[in-house]
Amino acid sequence: MTNTLRTILVGIALALAPLPAAEVNPQSNARFDEGKKAYAKEDYNAASEAFEQAVELASTVPTYHVWLGRAYGRRAENTSKWKFLSALSLARKTLEHFERAAELDPNDREALQSLLDFYREAPGTVGGGMEKAEAIARKIEKLYPADGARAWASIYEKRDELGPAEAKLREAVKLEPGEVSHLLGLASFLSRRERYEESDKLYQQALRMAPDLPDVWFSRGKSLVRAGRGSAEARDLLSRYSTADLPPDAAPRSEAKELLKQL
Repeated sequence: MTNTLRTILVGIALALAPLPAAEVNPQSNARFDEGKKAYAKEDYNAASEAFEQAVELASTVPTYHVWLGRAYGRRAENTSKWKFLSALSLARKTLEHFERAAELDPNDREALQSLLDFYREAPGTVGGGMEKAEAIARKIEKLYPADGARAWASIYEKRDELGPAEAKLREAVKLEPGEVSHLLGLASFLSRRERYEESDKLYQQALRMAPDLPDVWFSRGKSLVRAGRGSAEARDLLSRYSTADLPPDAAPRSEAKELLKQL
């Protein structure tokens, strides 16, 4: 191999490799932990400030960018419709940090899932688009097959292609039968289709597998309320969720409390 060819190949390899992650230092990690605590309390202004500081201290850590994007996204969702420009700016910042996280580590699971959700749901004016979502779904599918099946299911459902969506959800369960989140995804989908008997069986299975998992309580309670099947079970599950010790990335307690008001 000639020196010129070797130099070219080395250059290509370096260009394709993910950017090196900065060493996480105590200060950046402390700010990151503060941000997650604020995020869990639904104080997204404080969360974004803490995550911004973490990013400034260690700008090449992908997860810092993911969480900063999440905080900006929550702020955009909660911005008054009268502050359209502010929401628009926050949405663009959300995408900027999700894309930066995926640039830093193209295999980062959180970053890819966050990008998928953004591209699928956001309008084109802030960078969303189904073609972009499909591209990310293909990446996820190669790296994490079950997650990839779920990614395609979300795209198909968005397009109202319900048969392919259900098939992909079932594929995810088959690929990882012990993963409760896949069962919840299929159970919730069937409930939205008013196929309650099938949905109920899957939720019962999930509750047997993980009786103390808050995600199970929330998904089951939400499906019952949204279907107009509010019951003592829904009230119990959502009440437990709203007072549980939740991880920072769990659905906000406020959502459970709003659902409880509908009972």
